[in-house]
Amino acid sequence: MDCEYEQIYHSVELEHWWFVARRETIYSFLKKYSKKSMVLDIGCSSGLLLSGIRDEGFFLENLYGIDISEKAIRNCKVNGIQNAFVMDAEKIEFRDKKFDIIIASDCLEHLQNDRNALENWYSLLNDDGIAIIFVPAFSFLWSHHDVVNKHVKRYTRSELTKLINNANFAIVKSGYWNFLFFFPAFMIRKLNTILLKISSKKENDKTGDLFLPPKNVNKVLIKLLKLETRLIAKIRFPFGVSTFAIGKK
Repeated sequence: MDCEYEQIYHSVELEHWWFVARRETIYSFLKKYSKKSMVLDIGCSSGLLLSGIRDEGFFLENLYGIDISEKAIRNCKVNGIQNAFVMDAEKIEFRDKKFDIIIASDCLEHLQNDRNALENWYSLLNDDGIAIIFVPAFSFLWSHHDVVNKHVKRYTRSELTKLINNANFAIVKSGYWNFLFFFPAFMIRKLNTILLKISSKKENDKTGDLFLPPKNVNKVLIKLLKLETRLIAKIRFPFGVSTFAIGKK
């Protein structure tokens, strides 16, 4: 992740509709699991997801996070997540720890060797443990936003589930997320790609698509995606801006 982009990311991740709604979706996936579960958030950023999981009733001492960014880990500790460590997501090592739940939301797409990373994550799980993985969807949505984020690739649902299967996981659930905003996102990113080709200004833009909209707009977007989260329990959407899978050991 670009350093300037990371600074912007940390400034908006608490309130931005995308991050708020994705955290809510993950909380919904965790409802049926024991509050005593050992949880590892890979690419934990400032620890806001882990803080929310704590507020959902999970035991703080069982919540762990890793991130490649030293600044992110400092933020984690400020936010009350003390079990937070600077580590490479492809080579996570805990000598005496196994986890019941691993979460990697928008992390795998940054890694050069996603297969090795998934095999590493599998080894960190207890028997019957799960991994909840979110990644950006569809290569045709590739844009300057991906470049600024230092993404390696985007995935289809079938590509993600096949990759997870090949790392020995059994698929519990999979689908697309952010279905409601797929077409607006597609149009905006294609327009931005065209603008990038005709303007040198965009090349120096370090924000990608990341900005905090007006407060009322942000609230509406959060409510819409919360509605989608409720629907995900019953419906598998045919496409979305992101794709996710839950794999079981």
